[in-house]
Amino acid sequence: MRFIFLLLLFISTSGMAQWKSFTLNKRGDTLNRVDLQGRKQGPWTINVPDLRGERGYEEEGYFENDLKEGTWKKFSLEGVKIAEENYRWGKLNGRQQYYTYNGGLQRVESWRAMDPKVGFDTVAVYDIKDPSKIIDWVVVKNEGVAMRHGKWIYYDPREGTVESTENWVMNKIQTEAAAAGEEGEIGILTTSDGKTKSDTVGKKGPAKPQAILDYEKKNSGKKKVKVRDGNTGN
Repeated sequence: MRFIFLLLLFISTSGMAQWKSFTLNKRGDTLNRVDLQGRKQGPWTINVPDLRGERGYEEEGYFENDLKEGTWKKFSLEGVKIAEENYRWGKLNGRQQYYTYNGGLQRVESWRAMDPKVGFDTVAVYDIKDPSKIIDWVVVKNEGVAMRHGKWIYYDPREGTVESTENWVMNKIQTEAAAAGEEGEIGILTTSDGKTKSDTVGKKGPAKPQAILDYEKKNSGKKKVKVRDGNTGN
């Protein structure tokens, strides 16, 4: 019996010796691990208190070599889920969901992270009306950030109904011209520089959709428009 106890103690001590620091939860699981190279590893919980009028939150997820990986969930300090995000290479990737502090769904975002080992990537541009139909291909330079890519949906958090949608292709928003299938028209407006301007090929496209006009009106006169780049911020 004594031998078994010593063996278990040795195994436990050896396992913990590989971490520079860590915490234990009530079940004895190791959390918030920092390896000997100072990198965050494994399951983590992060607590951010209220500060200067900004509401605090808690988030939980997984780190791999100091980068967020997989699904991360964010909760208010009262325990209400306010976000569910997915990460790859420490950047937003795939479907993201954001909620109000009352639990109502506000919006669903779609992002694409690029492998930091790859300099360029080629992505398909899909028809707005028929997502299975490819209308063009775009070569994108890897600038080390995640990009808006796919459908974004905005909801009325009280009613649960869809208020508006946007279709993005690597940080560029598709216009209705693409849906109309006009020849020589990519149907994309660039917004990655904080300004909205035409970036079409061939003949001039139709009038800007209402979503773009609302965006321009909201940000007119501002010196700089803050744009999310999908980085983890850690």
